[in-house]
Amino acid sequence: MLKVLVVDDSMIIRKQIANVFEELGHQVIAEAQDGKSAVSIFREKKPDLVTMDITMPDMNGIEAVKIIKSKEPEVKILMVTSHGQEKMVIESIKAGAKGYILKPATLKKVQEAVDKVFPEYAKAREVRKRERKELDEEISHLED
Repeated sequence: MLKVLVVDDSMIIRKQIANVFEELGHQVIAEAQDGKSAVSIFREKKPDLVTMDITMPDMNGIEAVKIIKSKEPEVKILMVTSHGQEKMVIESIKAGAKGYILKPATLKKVQEAVDKVFPEYAKAREVRKRERKELDEEISHLED
């Protein structure tokens, strides 16, 4: 289970992303509405993963990524973006983000993005899936 910080200036988007992460079995430990708050909360909470909106008031996501990565180079950050922000996504990757999630953040999109930056979670999920299938087959044979 990952500890996640969700950053977006839209409360609706934050809640939607948080719900997706919780549905995937991760823990959303905090939310922030702008880059400045994200940096402050990051220092306090030390999440495993940060989802970062690109365009926000006060401090945009790219600047927040630069600050966070300068303090904690190993943290994984996924940008959350809309169509048409490709140049900003590239800037974010150069600043240290590990990938992006295209809005709207669906279960499938989030899972794919997490799998890319945390391949060990994808492997563990596949092992659990295989074990569950084997168990179901054993139970089926016992019932016959």
